[in-house]
Amino acid sequence: MVTGADLEDAAESRTDLPDADEVYDREESIPLSALFDDAFVTEHTDFETFDDLVAASPSEATSGADLGEVSSGTWDAFVAEHTDFADEETFVMAARDNWVAKKLDLE
Repeated sequence: MVTGADLEDAAESRTDLPDADEVYDREESIPLSALFDDAFVTEHTDFETFDDLVAASPSEATSGADLGEVSSGTWDAFVAEHTDFADEETFVMAARDNWVAKKLDLE
C-alpha cells in the first residue's frame, strides 16, 4: 500500500499520470466502501470487511451504509485497538491514500 510521502514520491516518479478530472468527479462523493475496500480493511484491521468493522464499532450502525457520526474519542479508541492506526484521522487518511494510489495505478 502506498501512503503519505510514499504516494507523493510514486506520483512524482510518473510522467503519465492522468488529470484529476479524468480520475475523480469533484461533484460526486466517494463511497465509504470505495475508501475502505475489503483488501484495505483485511490488511489493516481485525476485520474482513468494512461492514464487519462498523458492526463491531461503538457506533449504532450495523453496516457502512448506516454509519453516521461517532464521537471521536470513542472511535479513536476503537481504531487504535482494532487497526494498524493510532486514531481515526490516521486511519481515514491511509484509506484515502490507498484509494488515490489505486485510481492512479501507483500500487
